[in-house]
Amino acid sequence: MKRITHWIDGKPFIGDAERHGKVFNPSTGAQSGEVDFASVAEVDAAVAAAKAAFPAWRATSLAKRTATLFALRELVVAHAGELGDLIVSEHGKVKSDAAGEVARGLDVVEFACGIAQLLKGEFSENASTGVNVHSLRQPLGVVAGITPFNFPVMVPMWMFPLAIATGNTFVLKPSEKDPSASILLAELVAEAGVPNGVFNVVQGDRVAVDRILTHPDIAAVSFVGSTAVARYIYETAAREGKRVQALGGAKNHMVVLPDADLADAAEAAVSAGFGSAGERCMAASVLVAVGGCGDELVERIKARVARLTVGPGTDAASEMGPLVTSEHRDKVASYLGIGEGEGASVAIDGREPKIAGDPNGFWLGPCLIDNVTEDMKVYTDEIFGPVLSLVRVDTLDDALGLIDRNGYGNGAAIFTGDGGAAQRFETEVDAGMVGINVAIPVPVAYFSFGGWNSSLFGDLHVYGPDGVRFYTRGKAVTSRWQNIGQHHSSLNFPSSAPSGQSAAGGK
Repeated sequence: MKRITHWIDGKPFIGDAERHGKVFNPSTGAQSGEVDFASVAEVDAAVAAAKAAFPAWRATSLAKRTATLFALRELVVAHAGELGDLIVSEHGKVKSDAAGEVARGLDVVEFACGIAQLLKGEFSENASTGVNVHSLRQPLGVVAGITPFNFPVMVPMWMFPLAIATGNTFVLKPSEKDPSASILLAELVAEAGVPNGVFNVVQGDRVAVDRILTHPDIAAVSFVGSTAVARYIYETAAREGKRVQALGGAKNHMVVLPDADLADAAEAAVSAGFGSAGERCMAASVLVAVGGCGDELVERIKARVARLTVGPGTDAASEMGPLVTSEHRDKVASYLGIGEGEGASVAIDGREPKIAGDPNGFWLGPCLIDNVTEDMKVYTDEIFGPVLSLVRVDTLDDALGLIDRNGYGNGAAIFTGDGGAAQRFETEVDAGMVGINVAIPVPVAYFSFGGWNSSLFGDLHVYGPDGVRFYTRGKAVTSRWQNIGQHHSSLNFPSSAPSGQSAAGGK
């Protein structure tokens, strides 16, 4: 039985853990490992190592930090297959999807390689007579990331490359469901030349999370997960005086107008709804058919699903894998019965899928629930599995109103050939990320990822320019070197008003 433990101060931390969690291979249902759960003392040890490493790492030149990030980039490329295999074996997604996850995480490492450009401040000469003003951004100190099971490589890499590039030290608390990838990432960070203590990993559950949220030496917390937990993370850490970005759940709508290419829209709906077994915060979970196109859309989705291969990620022919645990599979599957009980109809039932693999795996095939209304639980709940709900509306106005009333605001997409409708949707839809004929509108690394409303708690999004701002704080410096021997007797508030005018006297 494989044992997965912590990584503290540049090496594995092998202690006598009092509590453990089971790690499964979702494709077989068999336990594959056991992960140590951190106590408060082990979280404290990781934070202490990060705190001790911070002064030297902060003082490390941008050139040296950049060199380690370039080295990390090459190591991730070299070990991409190994990282992908760990994702497949503990999360269950298919190999092609796992490879895509690693690639999207690598994008952020590459963005962070430009940290020297990204950290440049501003300068104004002679803002007042003989006075210059400049700005700079400085690291926060020890920062932490709490990441979800559905992207055990990508989401940590949304956080720590920028955090350490900007001069912080980092403590990662990954999901206990698929923890092995975090240790390989730690090994690669160390091999890249990042000093001991700059990057640490603590495995565990709520005990570790709560200690991170209240630890006095942690300055900021990043989180991705469900809305209920995101709200708890935000409120608890903010009350402790920490900077927080907490990305919550989603109910992403994909709107299809009658003028859309319905073949393309159906393909996109299948990909966005059932890829990674629907365990994506950017998955399309609500399909909104506008103006009578619903029947044709359903038939096209049925035809595509009939050709879709559900199977283990180790099989190159598999397009969709199992869910992460048996409990989660059962909860997701229960929504089909709930939907029927509320008056919806099951158009595609994935509860008994044909699998070319171990029947003991945590399988659920693609599911489509038709005639859903916004008062049903299948609509209001974040199901987080391969269950696509179809809502039928008459107009684009109806679709926009539906999205606005939903409460989430992570992503939304529209499929249409009408540029005016697309532009209106882009402007008016109540969501932080928008796709136009793109079903999963995840921004590239040099933009920022984040939703609105109940999908984000905090002001700044993750990675991209917002990531740089989140992991640094601004400082403005006003300096005078001319005539420093002269005495100034004025007690007025400092002003840049021209000579002879008071601060209130205008320009």
